[in-house]
Amino acid sequence: MTVDLITMGCSKNLVDTEHLMRQLQAAGYRVRHDAERPDGEIVVVNTCGFIGDAKEESIETILHFAERRKRGKVKQLFVMGCLSERYLKELSIEIPEVDKFYGKFNYTELVSDLGKVYRPDLQLERVLTTPRHYAYVKISEGCNRTCSYCAIPIITGRHKSRPMEDILDETRWLAGQGVKEFQIIAQDLSYYGLDLYKQMKLPELVSRLSDIPGVEWIRLHYAYPAGFPFDLLPVMRERDNVCKYLDIALQHISDNMLAKMRRHITSAQTYDLLERIRAEVPGIHLRTTLLLGHPGETEADVEELKQFVREIRFERLGAFAYSDEDGTYANLHYKDDIPYETKQQRVDEIMSIQETIAGEVNEAKVGQTMRVIIDREEDEYFVGRTEFDSPEVDGEVLIGKEKPLQPGGFYPVRITGAETFDLYGETE
Repeated sequence: MTVDLITMGCSKNLVDTEHLMRQLQAAGYRVRHDAERPDGEIVVVNTCGFIGDAKEESIETILHFAERRKRGKVKQLFVMGCLSERYLKELSIEIPEVDKFYGKFNYTELVSDLGKVYRPDLQLERVLTTPRHYAYVKISEGCNRTCSYCAIPIITGRHKSRPMEDILDETRWLAGQGVKEFQIIAQDLSYYGLDLYKQMKLPELVSRLSDIPGVEWIRLHYAYPAGFPFDLLPVMRERDNVCKYLDIALQHISDNMLAKMRRHITSAQTYDLLERIRAEVPGIHLRTTLLLGHPGETEADVEELKQFVREIRFERLGAFAYSDEDGTYANLHYKDDIPYETKQQRVDEIMSIQETIAGEVNEAKVGQTMRVIIDREEDEYFVGRTEFDSPEVDGEVLIGKEKPLQPGGFYPVRITGAETFDLYGETE
């Protein structure tokens, strides 16, 4: 029997899929992920329920396989993840072709529902769907923040840190499988440890992870600016295998919008935070996310945000339009009265500024020799990344084929050219 698994949404969902795949594999199934032609007897869709576009894509995917189920092309169809956690009853009524819906946390029941035995001894093991040299490591679930626009706490509940020893054991196992690069992920990295250990434990966790043999790169995603764990900065500065890279979602800069978004930080505190991070970790590349079109956002707020982007010159930046989400504070207390076209125009204006900055940041790298990990080989180039580039979301380095390079290998590469988001290089 073949099981096709389709993952929607973020890397945190991908980790859940990989753990489930290992259990199904151990139960004797052939497992495939995001196959070009998913035609297995069993299909599992891991859904995203974060914003409107993601929900729509998840529903369309479920309906596609529900139709195949009706026509006998699929024998069993299961749905898991954030969308079904949030709308379990509604989906069960609306799409009866699905054999069973699981939430975000009970998907392991699928194994026993198939008549197989869930194996606790394999709970730290996974079937990697990424290239074998990198993996995502999830250190917590949920979020205790109360940001006005965000449905994550509704879906995942309060922050729940994983025990540190479990994370270390999983990382050791992954390193033993040949993984060299570790993307440390959570809804909120900054909060790690407060629930379990009554103190911020991210600096200790990262330090201990960096001591594990075989761990070449550690990269941190989704820190929260309020209550930032400053003890992390010496670890980032002093540990060679901790990438000088931090993903810290700021969302906005005007005090008006930070208050309306319930971000628990001021504009002045945000500037001070970024100045301290860059002072304590020289050369760090900062990635941030900005949200445009939140209820109450004025043209003056947008102009202040534009100036902020110009001043700080983030090396990596993404901007998104506000999506009104059921049950959030903004949905219950504000009116979503900014037209979609206006929201998108504001996004485009921010990204236009960022494109110029990103191009200049890349141009400054020309002539430097940088350590690059190779992800894959294409027709004309080997494609890799520097420590400042996370998979899927950041730029790449395109390297000519003068010398044979091995995917998963690290090489010194001299940067010979730059575009807005990608670099060109040659091995030395």
